[in-house]
Amino acid sequence: MDLNKIRAERQEWLGWKNIIQRQNAISNLSHFDNIDINFNDTIEINIPSATSKEINNIEELAKEHIPWRKGPFKINSLLIDTEWKSYIKYNLLEPYFNINNKIVGDIGCNNGYYLFRMLKNNPKRLVGFDPSAIFYSQFQFINHFVKSDIIYEMLGVEHIEYYEHKFDILFCLGVLYHRSDPIAMLKSLYNALNKNGELILDTFMIDGDEEIALTPNKRYSKIPNIYFIPTIPALINWCKRAGFSSVEVLETMVTDSSEQRSTKWVYEQSLEDFLDPNDRTKTIEGYPAPKRVYIKAFKGVK
Repeated sequence: MDLNKIRAERQEWLGWKNIIQRQNAISNLSHFDNIDINFNDTIEINIPSATSKEINNIEELAKEHIPWRKGPFKINSLLIDTEWKSYIKYNLLEPYFNINNKIVGDIGCNNGYYLFRMLKNNPKRLVGFDPSAIFYSQFQFINHFVKSDIIYEMLGVEHIEYYEHKFDILFCLGVLYHRSDPIAMLKSLYNALNKNGELILDTFMIDGDEEIALTPNKRYSKIPNIYFIPTIPALINWCKRAGFSSVEVLETMVTDSSEQRSTKWVYEQSLEDFLDPNDRTKTIEGYPAPKRVYIKAFKGVK
């Protein structure tokens, strides 16, 4: 697979009218010294030297990047209150991984929130993968201030096993259910790992001890591209069929409005609109409401 050809094709996406305007605006942002950055639940970027005009320009550019899914971020007093309180997931997973001096990849990295949070854990290299031009532009906007050496690739999970190097740890959060062949995707992730590599993954799940999966008709929670929602035993089987030697179930958690909700930084429907108004344990289609399982899959001996 010629990744450079794919990169060149996707670089052209940045020339789309709605994207290039944002790219140009990022290029024209003021450059600041002595920025104070805190990689906490809210990633805080404090620019003491910024004038009110410069902050207004930053706010206008942030608004041009709506919808903001993952975060939150704060630049001086400007809070980008994203749809997801992504720190809930990050804080849940952080006790289960050690990325110190590791080569780390994040598949479906969105605007890079998790990657920015990982900077303080001293990874050897951070690479994000997401084919969305708008999310790439959001990443560039935040990274204008952070000035990190994170590598952002507008590539997808189907490219990961052909990447120029392997990874010690891969994160794949909220992607598996979007793929029509989940075992093939898991094989790609397996092939992209170094010997004794680890995969940290989350996906929708359904309760049950049987090795089965729900296949929604057309939509699940108003989302059209949801293909399979497994029980935990089925998910473990998928991982082992893909080559992983063992799987550790880390956590399960029901998604609720304390984690995902509509804000003025989204301007769209969110979780509360996807559930049955008369029974919040079900989606609007009548399926079990979103619940996630978090796992760690091992390429080598645990």
